[in-house]
Amino acid sequence: MTKNTLLPPGRFTKALLATSAILAATAVTLPSWASSHREAPAITETPKVDGTDFYMFRSYEPGREGFVTFIANYQPIQSPYGGPNYFTMDPDALYEIHIDNDGDAIEDITYSFDFDNNLVNGTGVTLEIGDKTLPIPLRAAGVISAGDSSALGETETYKLRVIEGDRRSGSATEVSTTFTKPLDNVGNKTIPDYKAYADQYIYDVTLPGCTVPGKVFVGQRAEAFAVNLGEIFDLVNLVPLEGAIEQDRANDDLVGKANVTSIAMEVPITCLTGNGNGTIGAWTTASLPQASLKDPTPTYEQPALQGGAYVQVSRLSAPLVNEVVIGMPFKDLFNGSEPKDDAQAADFVTHPTLPALIDILFRDALGAEDNIAPSNLPRTDLVAAFLTGFPGVNQQSTVTASEMMRLNTAITATPQATQSPLGVAGNDLAGFPNGRRPGDDTVDIALRVVMGALCHDIPVNGVPTNLGYCSPEDAPVGDQPFTDGAPLSAMDVMNAFPYLNTPLRGSPNNEDQN
Repeated sequence: MTKNTLLPPGRFTKALLATSAILAATAVTLPSWASSHREAPAITETPKVDGTDFYMFRSYEPGREGFVTFIANYQPIQSPYGGPNYFTMDPDALYEIHIDNDGDAIEDITYSFDFDNNLVNGTGVTLEIGDKTLPIPLRAAGVISAGDSSALGETETYKLRVIEGDRRSGSATEVSTTFTKPLDNVGNKTIPDYKAYADQYIYDVTLPGCTVPGKVFVGQRAEAFAVNLGEIFDLVNLVPLEGAIEQDRANDDLVGKANVTSIAMEVPITCLTGNGNGTIGAWTTASLPQASLKDPTPTYEQPALQGGAYVQVSRLSAPLVNEVVIGMPFKDLFNGSEPKDDAQAADFVTHPTLPALIDILFRDALGAEDNIAPSNLPRTDLVAAFLTGFPGVNQQSTVTASEMMRLNTAITATPQATQSPLGVAGNDLAGFPNGRRPGDDTVDIALRVVMGALCHDIPVNGVPTNLGYCSPEDAPVGDQPFTDGAPLSAMDVMNAFPYLNTPLRGSPNNEDQN
């Protein structure tokens, strides 16, 4: 894989050693970056393989405490009425979830999903029109229900492979079942009871090396990422402080308005931890064949010729990294890179540009005379947050600086009703930064930490503590309650696998769907 080293290894090593020397072996908070939609120039051309969110958490569904749930969302900002073809997955792509369980930033386990779309009888639904039999232009020609999909003219299935070692050359085992992905939520006339219809495609699955079954589901879900998206990307067209902006669901541009496609798995913890310390790192990727040649006479089965090795085109763990951290010339490179190569992007972490942009936009609004961006450069607080994890929370026994989501599987899940949307910062060790649950409000935490919250005292086991990265003088607004005004709670999603809610229907669209 092509490498473009932005930070010489010596400087990176020094920054890492400096960070390690001052890390406190205790529970602390750190930033995540919320979500990832259309984050790099090239990925906008292939939305079917655009990763939008990645969740990893100890399952909190009652009775499932011994499992970890992974949810990899793809195809951003789906309009519920986005027919007639809706949002099938790309049959030429590989969608994968990678697990590092020994801390070397290289996958030890990969769950690889390969999709296949087919027309029933090679034509889809047909009708007799006079003396001719012709296929209809729609995917369905009647009501679809749990147990009866006879009116559906196109099917979408997928195979699951479990790979030990390198994702391309490791030992691969194909799960024998061919799984089905449900049709998207066209509307109440086509699918009167969508939940019952989709739930039949939640499968129990026995994975290689696992003594008890896990679960797998792939299908459309309601967007769960709460964010004031339009205002944020319009040069943060709001004053991002509590009091200046009201916490209001009306500020949310995605929840209640858009859907996503989820690849969801529930895996026994004992299958994941390997020989490490019980903390695992994970990320999701999508890859396409290296060569694609458009067919001037395309067919349903072959609109283009595909060939060559698979090339990674999308990557996601802690989201929004590529949107608001990585510089424009390097966004596509980051999407194609692997965690083990993340030294190439370290300058964007040690010397982030986002705080400087916030200074440009809000210095006057916050009544500051001087620069409000944190001055502790290099930002060793963010190096730990992005690249190493924290002792006592989510650091692996072997520390390899790399951008992965990390989860300490030994920390017990918190029941839905008592989860804090601020995770560890809200005295809830089972939440962010110890993985990420659908109800963790990572946007507000990210805004605060990037502006220097870790330079100020934070609660550590209930005691205000400075972690030693920097001092309050280094972050003049680091103690301010930054927010995007879009609230989020664990109660907004389901309390059972696959956790994300039934997708918004395409019709009727004049009724409340929340």
